[in-house]
Amino acid sequence: MISFPNAKINLGLNIVEKRPDGYHNLETIFLPVGLHDALEIIPAHQQTSPYEWHQTGIAVDAPAVGNIVIKALMLMRERHPKLPPIKVHLHKAIPFGAGLGGGSADGAFMLKMLNDYFNLDESSASLEEMAAHLGADCAFFIENKPAFGTGIGNILEPTMVSLKGYYLALVIPPIHVSTPDAYRYVKPAIPKIPLKEAILCPIETWKDTVVNDFEMSVFQKFPEIANVKAFLYEQGAVYASMSGSGAAVFGIFTQKPEINKEGWFVHVGEMT
Repeated sequence: MISFPNAKINLGLNIVEKRPDGYHNLETIFLPVGLHDALEIIPAHQQTSPYEWHQTGIAVDAPAVGNIVIKALMLMRERHPKLPPIKVHLHKAIPFGAGLGGGSADGAFMLKMLNDYFNLDESSASLEEMAAHLGADCAFFIENKPAFGTGIGNILEPTMVSLKGYYLALVIPPIHVSTPDAYRYVKPAIPKIPLKEAILCPIETWKDTVVNDFEMSVFQKFPEIANVKAFLYEQGAVYASMSGSGAAVFGIFTQKPEINKEGWFVHVGEMT
């Protein structure tokens, strides 16, 4: 069985308050986008280990046991100890550490694949609960539909937001943004205009009302990321923003843009 875990972007990201447990409550809109990894599982020939691991594409500098895909497998095996050994192949195409949720998607899709492949009869609610143990963004990828997220990103409700007919440009400069650092320097606050309200206005107004609270501190430390956002507006984007805690920046266009910048990762596609 093979699946294609996709990336996500955040339409708006408001850091509302710091929680007693050290995490932060936020509000955001998760939107799936058409940049994909590939994940395959097949029966394993050997029976001495619960999995065989193969990884291609973008190099992941971590052992298999630390990969979220294998963490998802072992989490499912806790609920279903009789799962037979499998061979796992992950082809990585979504840049990690960029605010696109590629790792979270891989973990969530692994849970869904195991459920389908072995007919485990886990409900979507059950899969979301398991996914939340893997990471804050993981639960979104179970339904993998536009959603308004609160809590630490794990409390989801459907949203009718659609960008069908627009084009998306994802641009990632060669910079790594530490998520803990991004949170460390952000100042939690209730937004002046609630995201649910701002997102209902014409997209041309989002530039002033739909904000990512990470941008202020991240742009100060990494001016090149701010330059990417300015560049997308120069190219005609009707809205541009950093996704998550960066370093990915996306622009939404009415016509397909031509973007070719040496040293940047660039993905352009039509929204569905």
